[in-house]
This record gives sequence, C-alpha cells and structure tokens, in this order.
Amino acid sequence: MNKKNQLAEIHNSGKPYIIYKSKIGFSLYTNFSKKIILNNKNIKSFLSKKNKGKSKNTDLYIGFFGYELLNSLINIKIPKQKNINFPKGIFYKPEKKIKLSNKLVYQSGESLKNSNFKININRNSYAKIFNRFKKKIISGETYQIKICTKYKTKSKIDSLDFFSRLSKTNLAPEAFMIRDRNYSVVSCSPENLITKKGSEISTKPIAGTVKKIKNLSKIEALSYFKKNLKETKEHNMIVDMERNDLSRICKVGSVRLSRQKIVEEYKDLFHYVSLIKGKLKKNVKNIEIIKAMMPGGSVIGCPKINTLNLLNNQEKENRNIYTGSFGYIKFNGDMRFNIIIRSILNYKGISEISVASGVVMDSNANHEFNENYIKAKALIDLFK
Repeated sequence: MNKKNQLAEIHNSGKPYIIYKSKIGFSLYTNFSKKIILNNKNIKSFLSKKNKGKSKNTDLYIGFFGYELLNSLINIKIPKQKNINFPKGIFYKPEKKIKLSNKLVYQSGESLKNSNFKININRNSYAKIFNRFKKKIISGETYQIKICTKYKTKSKIDSLDFFSRLSKTNLAPEAFMIRDRNYSVVSCSPENLITKKGSEISTKPIAGTVKKIKNLSKIEALSYFKKNLKETKEHNMIVDMERNDLSRICKVGSVRLSRQKIVEEYKDLFHYVSLIKGKLKKNVKNIEIIKAMMPGGSVIGCPKINTLNLLNNQEKENRNIYTGSFGYIKFNGDMRFNIIIRSILNYKGISEISVASGVVMDSNANHEFNENYIKAKALIDLFK
C-alpha cells in the first residue's frame, strides 16, 4: 500500500493519530497504547517519570501542554475565565511511526459547514486594552505585552484536508495536526521553543512581523526590520529574555546567539527570527527545562512573570492550547517543543483561532490589531 492510500486509510478509520513536521517531510504517529490527560495534579509526576526503552523510534510521548497548565507549573494563578472545559494537556504513547513526504495528498469528500468568524475583541475594545497596557509600560510594570484576540466559528472540519492544504500554501517548520475522536488541532506554527539533544539545547524566538505585499522581497523585509525601531526593540527584548531563560538551566558562558536577526518567509507575512544555543548543566531534569522555558516568552512579553499576571487578569477567555507547547519527550530525555500559535482548535463543533501582537512603547493600536488578522488569515482562508 502506498503512503497516500495509507494516510487516507488511517484517517478514514477514525482512530487517533498525530502528524508533525520533520526535517525532510512529516512523521505520522498512531496506534496509541496510552493517552495521558494532564492536569495540575499529575503534570509533575508525568515529567518526572522514568520510562524504559530508548532505542525504538516510538519510545516517546507526544502531545501538548495547554497555556493554563504551564502557568500552574510555575505557580502563576489564572482568575476564573470563560472555559470550554478542553483538557489542559494530553500526551500519547505511539506504537507506530510512518514517514511521509512534504507533499500530503488527501482531499475530503465532505462539504464544509460553517458560519462566519466572530472576533472576541473588536477594534474599539482592543484600543482600550492597548491603552491600559501602554500605561503599564510607562509605569515600568512591563516592557512588552502580547494582546490576544480570538476568532471563532461554528464548523465541521476535515482536519486532514485542512492540514494538507495548509502544508501546500503555508508550510511551517513546526507544523502539526492532532486528530482524536472528540477534537482536532491543525497548526502551521513557525516557532521552535525547545530542541534538546543530549546536553545541547536551542530555542528560536520570533519577534517581528510584516505583511507581504507585492514586490517586497526577503532582503527588503530584513531592511525594514532593521530600520524599524519598534520591531528592533521588540526583537531585542525577546532575545534577551530567551537567553536569560536558557541561562537558568545552561552552563555559565555556554549560551550564545547562533543566528541573529534573519528573515523567514510565510504565505502572508515575513518574520524576524534569531537562534540561541546553550549547553545544559549536569543533571538538569526535564521538569526544570520545561519550567524555565515555558510558556514561551516571545508570545507573552517581558518580564515574563509580571507580564503573565497582567495578561491573566485582563483576559476573559481561557487560551486553551494557544501559547502552550506541542512536541515530544523521548525516553532518552531528548525533546522538541514548539509554541502553539497559528492553530485551529476544533472542539464541540466550534473552531477557534487565537493570535497576538506585541505592545511596546512605540506601538500603534490600529497597526497591532491589523497584525493580528494578518497572522490569522492563512487559517481563516482554509474555511473558504
């Protein structure tokens, strides 16, 4: 059976599976022998668990930590919010792994049924929140903060159809999808938060976005970022924070910028990106790495703890998976995790897309509100 038919057969069987972007294509994980639903009580034991077997390519747990769970792990409280009761985190133990090419071939026979997207914060409400946070910046309570907006629609989606089309139009280095019996996630996340191999660890912060317009090349986008004071400040702050996060778990003097301020190109936008590497201290545990690095600073703001508290007291809706992390922990201790952005969560017949843009002293409310839509557009377009 060829890979095309195998993919369709797995999808049409109704059994859960996960697809994650690899260096040369995609990896599909399925035949799950365990499904661990995480909560505030069991996350520490899950991260501290020692697992037997380290040689098979399925000796790992793959899944996600939601935003609320990661806050709890670092003792940040979230006030009562509107909640759809989606799990705080889920990890799966696969027994089968299939390698797929970058070209996922699948077309759904189902027709899409959805209404128009509704945004939870309109332009006027956004401006009020923006101005409130601007005062917090002036008073020194934060230096940068990310305002989240959420787009929702009633919908029935074929997750593999969406993901296949998304991989053709907006292939991203941290793209993934989850299809389980009662929910699905489709993501074109571009941002790697943790790549750990042995004692080596890296993170790739993204801070800076510009809309793609006709005749704007990568070189011109780089020139724009370098000349734009707001984008430069935002990027420098996030890079410094991520270096600080890594320094908490790495050997003194080992944390360094490997690639600084390059441009990556996507369907509707260009991003400003850096790569930071370090060497872990001896006997650092997985739970210490997760607590140091998550939630990812580039989607929160800085300083991280102060800014998390400001955000959590402002936001009225639970973020669910958004700005959590998806990835895997191998039984040998190696791990890879992204930041969950540019994602569709479909649950209980509702699809939601959350996005955020950064507010610094030089920000403009109208520009940041529009930037949020640019980030959501590639996903919203899938519903057309």
